[in-house]
Amino acid sequence: MQHLLGRAVWDHDGVRDDLRAYLVEQLGDPAAVLVIDETGDLEKGTSTVGVPGRLITAGTAAPVEDAMPVTADDLDAAVSTTVTTLRPAGGRDWSAPAGALEWDCWHTAEHLGDVLLSYAAQLVAQPTTRYVRFMANADKDAAPAEVLEFAEAGGRILAATVRTTPAQVRAWHPSGMADPEGFAGMGCVEALVHGHDIAQGLGLALDPPGEVCARVLARMFPHMVADLADLDPWTAVLWATGRIALPGRPRVARWRWHGAPPGENG
Repeated sequence: MQHLLGRAVWDHDGVRDDLRAYLVEQLGDPAAVLVIDETGDLEKGTSTVGVPGRLITAGTAAPVEDAMPVTADDLDAAVSTTVTTLRPAGGRDWSAPAGALEWDCWHTAEHLGDVLLSYAAQLVAQPTTRYVRFMANADKDAAPAEVLEFAEAGGRILAATVRTTPAQVRAWHPSGMADPEGFAGMGCVEALVHGHDIAQGLGLALDPPGEVCARVLARMFPHMVADLADLDPWTAVLWATGRIALPGRPRVARWRWHGAPPGENG
């Protein structure tokens, strides 16, 4: 069923024709008038029949991406994007500044591994007032490829933890008592945004899946989604996290995501 709903390729015209034939046969009446409200067709990513994907649907339908969960698969995709982009640059100078950060590329990758492991620890131990008390570090002599491996390991461990943690679990984070989806969303932001920082320092560009960025933006930055609906989702994530300025939108100096589930203040 999940394959049918989420991944199967549909013959849109065929489905339309079959539906039309059924309606004519079952409900046909010479005096009938058919009224179709297309705003009730909930858009998902770029796959809704007949319409382009966007973050917020027009008309009477509710914001769709708000109802689309961020998953462990999304986190795996985010981690893969960062690793695939950065791995070929293992021979470059990782002591270069990572974008606008004070850290260099090597220490930004180390931070990424540490923070992703810390999110996994939160879901496992479920503390209510603090982080689990540990720090994870790469070996000081680790080569760039090895510190990137450390970051990837942190991401894969978090994804595995999200998959096996019941949805009702909550654990402390400064942004609210987060559920597994919240930690998956935070992990996506960490992986993509710090991947972007490192890529900038190495003269590369990150190009993550737009549908993942759209779900992450809606889940982690619900207070910004409506104002950013006209933007490419990846551009919107970069702006929401203070990485870029846009025409008419100055760079965000202080930003915050929403770790708790929608409707929960945490």
